[in-house]
Amino acid sequence: MVEIKTPEQIAKMRAAGLVVAEALKACREAVAPGVTTQELNDIADKVITDHGATSNFRAHHGGLWFPGVICASVNNEVVHGIPGDRVLQEGDLISIDCGAILDGWHGDSAITVAVGEVRPEVEMLSRVTEGSMWAGIAQMKKNNRLVDVSKAIEGYIRRQPLPPKGKWGITEGYGGHGIGTAMHMEPHVLNYVERGRGKGPKLVPGTVLAIEPMVSLGTPHTTVLEDDWTVVTNDGTWASHWEHSVAVTEQGPLVLTAFDGGKAELAKLGITAAPDPLA
Repeated sequence: MVEIKTPEQIAKMRAAGLVVAEALKACREAVAPGVTTQELNDIADKVITDHGATSNFRAHHGGLWFPGVICASVNNEVVHGIPGDRVLQEGDLISIDCGAILDGWHGDSAITVAVGEVRPEVEMLSRVTEGSMWAGIAQMKKNNRLVDVSKAIEGYIRRQPLPPKGKWGITEGYGGHGIGTAMHMEPHVLNYVERGRGKGPKLVPGTVLAIEPMVSLGTPHTTVLEDDWTVVTNDGTWASHWEHSVAVTEQGPLVLTAFDGGKAELAKLGITAAPDPLA
């Protein structure tokens, strides 16, 4: 069952989403050569706590305990990297995933950040992944189907010029999800169209989904490391991960984890974002 939210509940999710936005902003500003992923985790932890929220990452997930409030995935790590004593180096690429619970409602978002100057294909990787996320968000409109989101994400990626050394690999087995009173809910949101899967549920006002493409410079295939969390590409190519939590409303999509509700980026695609219920 897909959990449908009332406008009042979406407003509460917007508040949770803004906490996540603040935590990621602080992490982005702190990323630099010499910084450890644990230091980034501590920064996000303080922001979440200072806003009266709690982490939805530092908890049990499928029987496993995740020890951080962020996932810090570096270079060939796609998702679920555990923060620790790893020191960021000039030229690295780090994907930071963060979530928070406020008043019982969840927010979830991810960004990819370059550490200093990165190779051109690495910069392209992050830009293409982020662009595909916004293409998917633009389809979060009343009466669209779930498959419209998947089709938009995949279509955007396939239309991009190939990087100088590599290709675009859309990570298989991982994707977005419903979110609300729990962080991971139905439906699962693929970042590509899978034959035989059907069109999926209709997107009605009150539907809230986390849209999160994960793209590599090579293979779509991954392996989970011995820590039972960190997902890496099988061929060692680098990956990028972007995510926003988005609500379908009568007035259009509302990006709950973007400071402006998604107005600026959606306007570039000819889409009007819904009014911010907290404005």
